[in-house]
Amino acid sequence: MYDRILIPTDGSEGVDRAVDHAIDAADRYDATLHVLYVVDSDIVNAYSGDEYVDEAEGAESTLEENGRRAVETVAEQAAAAGVEATTAIVYGVPHEEVLRYIDKEDIDLTVMGSKNRPGDYRRMLGSVTERVSRLSAAPVSIVKTTVG
Repeated sequence: MYDRILIPTDGSEGVDRAVDHAIDAADRYDATLHVLYVVDSDIVNAYSGDEYVDEAEGAESTLEENGRRAVETVAEQAAAAGVEATTAIVYGVPHEEVLRYIDKEDIDLTVMGSKNRPGDYRRMLGSVTERVSRLSAAPVSIVKTTVG
């Protein structure tokens, strides 16, 4: 039923339950798990830089390092469960890049975490998970976090 399952991760504690679900689904369906981290271009572009900060210490480098750690952590968990995983780090607007990856890699199922946020916060900003679930042509499974 599912050959390619995607778990986008931001490395936060709240995505842990979604990772567990994605690994379980990949194991159950003998699917390849795709682990994706998006370096948010809005954050990188908003950082004006500081001539006293070495480039290696800037926002882009920090986000890249966070991404590497995030995808490696999930890939290690998948390997421990006997699940084949492939990792990717891309740059752009998170929901757009997740949707692009779904189409490009012909993903059958995307598993995403969703944090509990106050109503006003959600209405103002929305969320990557909500946008992906609304706009994806492929199924999206949303796993609520226990972290507030």
